[in-house]
Amino acid sequence: MPENEKKQSKKLWGGRFCAATSNLVERFTASEHFDRRLYSQDIDGSIAHAKMLARCGIISDEDAKKIISGLREIETLIENGEFQWKPELEDCHMNIEKHLTDLIGEAGGRLHTARSRNDQVATDMRMYVRDQIHVVDRLLYGLQNAFIHQAGSYMGLIMPGFTHLQKAQPVLYSHHMLAYFEMFKRDRLRLRDCLARVNVCPLGSAALAGTGYPIDRYLTARELGFQEVSVNSLDAVSDRDFILEFVFILSTIMMHLSRLSEELVLWSSAEFSFVELPDDFCTGSSIMPQKKNPDVPELVRGKTGRVYGHLVSLFTMMKGLPLAYNRDLQEDKEALFDALDTTIGSLEVMQSLIQGMKPIAERMEADTRTGFITATDLADYLVRKGIPFRQAHEIVGKAVARCIESGKELTDLAISDLQELHPAIEKDVLDILDVRGSVDSRKCPGGTATGAVERQLEEAKSWMQRFRL
Repeated sequence: MPENEKKQSKKLWGGRFCAATSNLVERFTASEHFDRRLYSQDIDGSIAHAKMLARCGIISDEDAKKIISGLREIETLIENGEFQWKPELEDCHMNIEKHLTDLIGEAGGRLHTARSRNDQVATDMRMYVRDQIHVVDRLLYGLQNAFIHQAGSYMGLIMPGFTHLQKAQPVLYSHHMLAYFEMFKRDRLRLRDCLARVNVCPLGSAALAGTGYPIDRYLTARELGFQEVSVNSLDAVSDRDFILEFVFILSTIMMHLSRLSEELVLWSSAEFSFVELPDDFCTGSSIMPQKKNPDVPELVRGKTGRVYGHLVSLFTMMKGLPLAYNRDLQEDKEALFDALDTTIGSLEVMQSLIQGMKPIAERMEADTRTGFITATDLADYLVRKGIPFRQAHEIVGKAVARCIESGKELTDLAISDLQELHPAIEKDVLDILDVRGSVDSRKCPGGTATGAVERQLEEAKSWMQRFRL
C-alpha cells in the first residue's frame, strides 16, 4: 500500500480521498486539544444513540451492549488521564469513535449509523451548555447569599448614596448590598430563560437533511434529558443561538461584577475608606511596603472586556454563514470555553471577597455629614408646607450656594437662618435635615428606610428558597 494511503486510512472519512492530508492542514484544523472537554457529553450522547439504534432494530442488541461497554471503558480511561488523544483524528468525537472501534471491533463502526458529526457536536454543545448553566447558577446563588450576609449583618448602617459619583442622598449600606442582589437575580432569571432554548435535542438531524433510517428521536431526547426535539434539520445543525445567548448572559454577569469591582476599588481607597477588603484577597507592592492593592476586583474589571470580546467574536463568526453546517462553527468552542472559565473564576473569587468584606461604619457615617446630602429632604419639607416643588428646589439651591460661600453644611444653619429662606420653616425641620430621619422617611416599597430594607431582605431570602434551576 502506498505511504499516502496508509496515512489516509487512519481517517474515518477518508474513502473518497487519494492523497494524505497535509500536516499543515491537520495542525490547522485539529480541535481535539480544546474540544476534549466535551468527552462526557459525547459519550452520553453516543450511548443514548446506540440504545435507540438497538431499540429501533437498526443495530443488534449485542452490538449496542458492546458499544456501551466500550464507551464506558473509554470514559474511565479519559477520567484517569490514560486516554491517548491523537491530533490527526481531528476532534474529540473522532478520537473516541476510533478508539471504540479499535477496542470492540466491527460493532464500533456501527455507532455512527443515522448520525453525522454535525448533529453529534450540536447535541454535545447543547448538553455542555445545559450543564454549565447549572454551574453558573450555583455560583450566582452563592454570591447572592454573600450580599444577603452583608445586608443582614450591618442593617442600620448609613452611607452616602451617589449619582454621577457625587454625594446625592443617604441610604442604608444594606440597601446598597441588596441592589447587587437584584442584579444577579436578573442574571439567574436570564439563565432559566436560556435553559429552555438550550434544552432542545438536534440528534437525528444527521448532516443537514435528517436520516432515512427509522429512528426514534423522542427516545433519544428523553434518554438525554432534553425537553423537546428540533423541528428543522437544517437549522438544528447550524444553530448556535443558544451559545450566543449564553455568552451574552455571561457578559452581563461580568458587567455586573465589573460595576461591583469599580465600587470596591473606590471604596477600599484611602480617599473613601468605606470598606476593608480581606487581606487574603489583596496583594502588595514590589516596591512600596505600605500598599494593599485591590487586585481581585481590578482583574475582574479587566477580564470583563475579555468576555465581551468572545461575544463579539461569536457574532462575527455567525453573521455570514449560509445554511447548513460550516467548519467556521468549530470556532464557537474556544470562545465559549474561555468566556465560561473567566466568568466562573470571577464569580468564585468575588463570592469569597464579598463574604469577607467589612464596612468601615464610622467613615461611612461621617461622610454623610458633608455634601448637603439632605438637601432634597429640605425641598420636600417645603413642598409639604404648600410650596410648589420647583420653587422649593430653587430656595434650597440658594441655601446650598450660601453654605458653600460660608463653608457650612445645611445642618450648621440655625433655625433663624433657615427661616430666612422661607417663613414656613419651623423647628421640626431639624429632624428632616438629620440623615437618620432622611433615611427613615423613605418607607415606600423599594425605599431605603430600615423597615423597607428589612422587607427587601426577607423577600430576598424567600426568593432564594423558592428559586432553583
